[in-house]
Amino acid sequence: MRLYNIAVVGATGLVGRKMIQVLEERKFPAGNVRFLASERSVGKEVQFGGTIHTVERLSERSFSGTEIALFSAGAAVSREFAPLAVKAGALVIDNSSAFRMDPSVPLVVPEVNRQMIFRHKGIIANPNCSTIQMVVALKPLHDRWTIKRIVVATYQSVTGAGQRGLDQLEHELGKRPHAEKKFPHPIAMNILPHVDIFLPDGYTREEHKMVNETKKIMGDDTIKVNATCVRVPVYGGHSESVNVECAKPFQLNEVYDALMHAPGVRVQDDVNAALYPMPLTAWEKDEVFVGRIRRDETLENGLTLWVVSDNLRKGAATNAVQIAEEWIKGK
Repeated sequence: MRLYNIAVVGATGLVGRKMIQVLEERKFPAGNVRFLASERSVGKEVQFGGTIHTVERLSERSFSGTEIALFSAGAAVSREFAPLAVKAGALVIDNSSAFRMDPSVPLVVPEVNRQMIFRHKGIIANPNCSTIQMVVALKPLHDRWTIKRIVVATYQSVTGAGQRGLDQLEHELGKRPHAEKKFPHPIAMNILPHVDIFLPDGYTREEHKMVNETKKIMGDDTIKVNATCVRVPVYGGHSESVNVECAKPFQLNEVYDALMHAPGVRVQDDVNAALYPMPLTAWEKDEVFVGRIRRDETLENGLTLWVVSDNLRKGAATNAVQIAEEWIKGK
């Protein structure tokens, strides 16, 4: 089997560590693997392939011989180092927001727009975690009934804010003696309608990401999207209440059938048995879970869904690794 030399940038962060875990779990055909991070993480150890590896400092010379570079170190790092990795001959799969809306950079969820993987010019962008799970659930519906409008409210776990978000929650729960504050208010026993920074129109940057990324991934600028993004005191797993208006009439049994046969989707919907998606049961799984499927009786061709996924896996690390796997298959 052909092996590929890989670099993981941001190897000590929540998503970086999850990328390493997913690469190993999925038996990715990795040859030489380099684990890269900032100066403060140099010398830390990570385990991969039954071997302990030492984290190296990220520099402009880090990518010699690298064929696939998985980036998860923030937009500023990606803007500086991703072009250097491409120049060295690597395919960059970037988990930051740096290139997502660049018209020349594919924004990819393999279950939705796999074909875009092969139109890259060296960089492929990994979408926002909340957008990924929503479009996986909605793509089979859009293909059959043409979605005109989406109204989504998210319930996003603290791990979506990185290690500092997790540390603040654990500190407030008494599980950690000290923590740098990530959120402007307590998150334990609280919810914050505030994910990322607020923009002049009153929406947050996270909400704008969901609007713009959905249109790009689905390949349809006519879809209207309204998002409200909320942070909740959950360790891992994002949940979403998604309301859609379709252009064509549907039967609920057809919706169930479309979702049950959709790649990457698992339907959990038996309210009589209290079966519906939850962050606890989606944790450490790669599927997008869909339940509470019901008509919106206030709207012609309206449908409401409850969508849950592990934000560190399908919302980030797994999606990136899947892109690399599909790229290899298409070579």
